[in-house]
Amino acid sequence: MRDDDGEKWPLDAITVSGFEHYEAELAALDHEIVHWAAVCGVDLTDRAAINACLETPHETWAADKARQSLRGLLFLRMKLETEMLREGRVAPPLIGSPSFE
Repeated sequence: MRDDDGEKWPLDAITVSGFEHYEAELAALDHEIVHWAAVCGVDLTDRAAINACLETPHETWAADKARQSLRGLLFLRMKLETEMLREGRVAPPLIGSPSFE
């Protein structure tokens, strides 16, 4: 991630603030993630399909906007999970996400 001057920020410098009700925030994020994954035609249980979608720009503006929305939402979820871990809490898995056990 870069600021307006093009300077790269370390990932730890970015924090998600104001989330007092993690469960509600996670539910809202998960709802949007599921929506945009469906728009992109991505099965959230298929990690390879998720990676392929996120890494490959789509041909049309509308399709690429959906891909970018999904990417941004997944990034926000990871940041929220990181914040929760710092507070000693564990986020539930994303609905329909693959198991990595």
